[in-house]
Amino acid sequence: MLYKKLILAALITASASSALLIAPAAQAQVGIIIGTPPPPPRYEAPPPMRHGFVWAQGYWAWDGHRHVWVDGHWERVHRGYRYAPPGWHQGPRGWEFNQGGWQR
Repeated sequence: MLYKKLILAALITASASSALLIAPAAQAQVGIIIGTPPPPPRYEAPPPMRHGFVWAQGYWAWDGHRHVWVDGHWERVHRGYRYAPPGWHQGPRGWEFNQGGWQR
């Protein structure tokens, strides 16, 4: 079971990272709306600064059945853009997931 969760988290992270590399100008969008609030964020001690990169904190993703934790990772800086982290907010129709990404 843990093995499947780790593979799922790796796939989510890889697909999110590759999408950001292909389209750094992509605007943040709401992609999922559910009725279940995410668990409290996990604390991740940020690693030491890394020149040319920004640390993207981990977040709770939705796998279609439950929330799964996606570990933090490094994002290469895109000049002229600001990184908006993925996250959840409560909207009028339920809990909405904002995919985050690079914004001008």
